[in-house]
Amino acid sequence: MTIIASLLRGAQLPDSPTARLDIELLLAAAIGKSRSYLHTWPERIVTSEAANTFAGYLQRRLAGEPVAYILGQQGFWNLDLEVAPHTLIPRPDTELLVETALALLPSTPARVLDLGTGTGAIALALASERREWRVTAVDRVLEAVALAERNRQRLQLDNVSVLNSHWFSALDGQQFELIVSNPPYIAAEDPHLVAGDVRFEPSSALVAGADGLDDLRQIIAKAAQHLVPAGWLLLEHGYDQSAAVRELLAQHDFEQIESRLDLGGHERITLGRLTC
Repeated sequence: MTIIASLLRGAQLPDSPTARLDIELLLAAAIGKSRSYLHTWPERIVTSEAANTFAGYLQRRLAGEPVAYILGQQGFWNLDLEVAPHTLIPRPDTELLVETALALLPSTPARVLDLGTGTGAIALALASERREWRVTAVDRVLEAVALAERNRQRLQLDNVSVLNSHWFSALDGQQFELIVSNPPYIAAEDPHLVAGDVRFEPSSALVAGADGLDDLRQIIAKAAQHLVPAGWLLLEHGYDQSAAVRELLAQHDFEQIESRLDLGGHERITLGRLTC
């Protein structure tokens, strides 16, 4: 016979910086309860099936697999999203992109584009807060498109359209008041690619050439064709890329250019407004 308190005491994840949280999330999922249940009812008996499921989850986490992939879900903004190994795991720092986008336009009808949507996190967060906006979410990976669409349907966000497109390739003639993107921005030889949770995430959603700027260059170069006059472009990038992104925006007729800090104090997003 095994009880919740015993499983919590015995579980170890020595290489995880969030070991206690990971353990609680995995155990709660294994027994089909909330994390608060673990602390409210620590003496409750866990079935052998649930204990075995928990042990399997722990082994996967010990091997480095992210908790989000093990459980198939991740919270972002005020949403619970399905995630899978062919998309990036939404991260808290990216909520700065959502927060900034919401402040750029009023709560009136607008056309918004999310490039490289992955799970749909950014597009769905924006659409959940601005029901008047029409949000188009695109991704070149068909599995990501299907995943974002499942998230859209489950959240019942009818003001979002999910399309298969490599950046702007399927958007000829379409223009938007706001374009947002969290594109790949890691350099090909960056040592972070072989460390931690990132090892399990798709390299196509992470790596962008020798300096990490290849996709940002493409987006910035073509964005003007898909923005209305005075439209906004809002981009997430690497912690040391803000100066380069600001320069690229300035080269392509953007003004009111600025970068903003993430939770760790790094310049993580940069925005600019197309010259009228």
